[in-house]
Amino acid sequence: MAVVLIVDDEQEIAQLLDVCLRSEGFETIVCYTMRQAVLTIEQQKIDLAILDVMLPDGDGFSLCREIRKNYYYPIIMLTARDSDTDKIGGLGLGADDYVTKPFQPEELMARVHAQLRRYIRYNQPQEISPAGTDTGELSFNGLRLNPQSHTCTLNGQKLTLTPTEFTILQMLMEQPGQVFSAEDLFHGVWGEEYWNRNNNTIATHIRHLREKMQDTGDRPLYIRTVWGIGYRLGEG
Repeated sequence: MAVVLIVDDEQEIAQLLDVCLRSEGFETIVCYTMRQAVLTIEQQKIDLAILDVMLPDGDGFSLCREIRKNYYYPIIMLTARDSDTDKIGGLGLGADDYVTKPFQPEELMARVHAQLRRYIRYNQPQEISPAGTDTGELSFNGLRLNPQSHTCTLNGQKLTLTPTEFTILQMLMEQPGQVFSAEDLFHGVWGEEYWNRNNNTIATHIRHLREKMQDTGDRPLYIRTVWGIGYRLGEG
């Protein structure tokens, strides 16, 4: 049974999330402060965290940063404002998704299920192929990604990617030169229909990938922007 950490100082919302998640078969841990959450993270096994941005003794961004020091389970941010700054801030710190309050419980549950499906697949033990057989490894100009071992290196240096970043990069590397719209990547990662034209989730994850690859110049060598269309790996 997956364990979901809920961190929100608004008791009504925390209790609503608690009831909805338990009805879906999840085990939940509810915290109302950042201090409680930090202690819980150190002591409990967590599979997914839902973090409110505004907390009485801190903020969800700081808590997200703290989690990402040691853990890579999915993080969904809750923001009370439909603010691009909040969304980009959370995703830039390693969050996987965000939901704006007020939200529909059905939408949030769908996002929880989608994040956990990918996280479980990302961390599932893989059968190691015998030496000399095809491992499905993808490579491009010093960038190597192995879907079996879920590892990625750039010029021999390991890249530490979240499951979301790994999936986006894998999609691009499977078809180098192919242009993917942000909508294509969104559906490929989440497999759901909560897309809208103002959604900048993918752009933020792309920026974070470039930063980890130290490829953030005006003309990045790896993930290139095709203005008005989307993204591709390398030249078309």
